[in-house]
Amino acid sequence: MFFRFPEDARWNEDRQAVEFGIGVGEYQGVVRVPRQVFRRFIDGGVTPERCLEAYHLQRTRFELVGERKLRSRQLADDGNVEINGRDLPPNTKSSSERGSPHARIDDHRARPPLSDAAQARSRLRGRPEDA
Repeated sequence: MFFRFPEDARWNEDRQAVEFGIGVGEYQGVVRVPRQVFRRFIDGGVTPERCLEAYHLQRTRFELVGERKLRSRQLADDGNVEINGRDLPPNTKSSSERGSPHARIDDHRARPPLSDAAQARSRLRGRPEDA
């Protein structure tokens, strides 16, 4: 059984969810991921743009959950798939909960400028130093 996931992720304002297509055989449907689910991936405000960004960063995870729910015929009343927080593995936490700054979606808050000494250390190490 081969699943298809077209490149069609979009924000549904009415449902406050990211939606993306899923297909297998003759079935064509939509997977919905509500805004609340993205709270575990986003530090700060959960805007539609940031939800779409988090979807693209975690796309494989969402597609696998959509596949699993479709295989087990866990469909919503309209015949589509809805992912909620319980559908994701329990170890799926935001980067701040894991302590890793690499996977975090930056909320674009300004950081204070580095001191002269911090800038010099940063240049020696070849990477910016946390303020």
